[in-house]
Amino acid sequence: MARLLFICSFAIDDPTRASFPFIDANGAKEAGHEPRIHLRGDGVLLLKDIIAKNTVPPGWPPIQELLATSVSHQIPITV
Repeated sequence: MARLLFICSFAIDDPTRASFPFIDANGAKEAGHEPRIHLRGDGVLLLKDIIAKNTVPPGWPPIQELLATSVSHQIPITV
């Protein structure tokens, strides 16, 4: 089991890059690892419901859903 840190510094201006830390951390958790997510810069804005709801990466659900999955997996999220 590995301990992993995923850093997010993007938000609505680049939804694809904003989604990677959540997608990767959720996958790592499901694979049995210990992921953490750290939000910095514009990534902090993803904690606002309106931003998370409207940040939609192509081919993926809105960040709001990815974030909800991270929370349900009890992945620590720091700012």
